[in-house]
Amino acid sequence: MRIGELASRVGVSVRALRYYEEQDLLASARSPSGQRQYPDSAVDRVQLIQQLYSAGLPSRAVLELLPCVETGDVTPALLDRLSAERDRIDTQVSTLVKTRDRLDTIITTASTARSAGRPCLRRAAHLPQACGSACPPDADGRPSAGVT
Repeated sequence: MRIGELASRVGVSVRALRYYEEQDLLASARSPSGQRQYPDSAVDRVQLIQQLYSAGLPSRAVLELLPCVETGDVTPALLDRLSAERDRIDTQVSTLVKTRDRLDTIITTASTARSAGRPCLRRAAHLPQACGSACPPDADGRPSAGVT
């Protein structure tokens, strides 16, 4: 398939595919007229590259692990690197879950205050709280939206 078709199928720009080639993450054959031609397997490869980039891996790390994915060959050093990346991602996921849970609390509290016709803001310590009884009390007993 040509570069435009691959880009369309995986939802990336042609420019991104060219960049992947520059980084040796993706290879293409050339037609007699010089157009890039990709095998069908390039779809899965580009999707994997995008997932790894989304997880925060740099091009260098992606390049190191692609041979393992393709051939199954792995070194102890690569296994260590992959384990470290997985641990980093686990930490990132845990942090995101905590952030989502905190946002859920804020949304629920703010929705309750809004339904009661009260603003629900956590203000500077020297200012009064705006949300009155609609917000749960914070540690010092004052109404709070759970926002610091």
